[in-house]
Amino acid sequence: MSTDRILDGRLKIRHLVLVTAIADEGTLVRAAESLHITQPVVTRGLREVEELLGVPLFERLPRGVVPTQYGRPFIERARSVLAELRIAGEEVRLLQSGQLGTVTVGTHLAGSNLLLPRAIAGLKAEHPKLTVVVREGTPDTLQQLLLSGDLDLTVGRLSPTVPVRLEQERLHQEPIRLVARVGHPVHSGSRTSLADLIAYPWIFPVAQTALRAELEAVFFHEGLPLPADRVECTSMLTLRNLLVSTDVIAALPMFIAVDDGELRILPTPLSSIRRSVGVTLPKDRAPSAAAAALLVHLREEGALLAALEREYAQTEFRPLG
Repeated sequence: MSTDRILDGRLKIRHLVLVTAIADEGTLVRAAESLHITQPVVTRGLREVEELLGVPLFERLPRGVVPTQYGRPFIERARSVLAELRIAGEEVRLLQSGQLGTVTVGTHLAGSNLLLPRAIAGLKAEHPKLTVVVREGTPDTLQQLLLSGDLDLTVGRLSPTVPVRLEQERLHQEPIRLVARVGHPVHSGSRTSLADLIAYPWIFPVAQTALRAELEAVFFHEGLPLPADRVECTSMLTLRNLLVSTDVIAALPMFIAVDDGELRILPTPLSSIRRSVGVTLPKDRAPSAAAAALLVHLREEGALLAALEREYAQTEFRPLG
């Protein structure tokens, strides 16, 4: 028998269901009853499969049927095919409801410490089989990945302008504050103006970021040069390790410092720097079910963080509950 005869469309899924039912029930009569069809339909279907394969699948006995040496491997394979089809159907159903699949999200600093992790935690509690892939990069890199379809959405600071194929949604606003480690010498004195802080080492964002441009504008507005002793970094892991282990000063989204027990916010004002945090999405394609499910949780967590920000603005510098 040529394999092409199995794949040319003559072998139907109903044939696989039929032969497995016969094997399970042991008689054509009981197989017909289990499938809610008549015995002649079962007999005809079995004959079609056997003619297609060119071998008998069952041996007819006085009290029923048993698989032949040809039937046993074919029935096992039929069971495997039907199982895979059931799994595929269930995956489609779960994908439609956002319970399964993959959502790939890009992030850069703002939103990466609280908004995105909280949203992912809520999403996974609701849809544990859904996979979330998080990719970090500079805003311009993330925009290109979003346009190319390699990202479903990005979470972070919203840009003043984006390509026409992208749209932004603000979730909350977050001030930028200067921070240093707990125990840093700067916390023990009263000299915390920007001019006083230049003598310390700094961590600056790289040149491709909006925050870098805004920090430069603050220094130039004060008539100050940029700190000579500085590291330029976009890796949050590297940045934090330097912050807690050395005397560097850095400008960070407020919630990163507020939520970190090893960092303290400096009273130095940066009132001109305030970032809108939200999501960026492609206009020309609807979000997948998985991405839509993540969006729901991002919006919920964004509303909570907006309320926390209002509460924090009315209090002294203290950790938020």
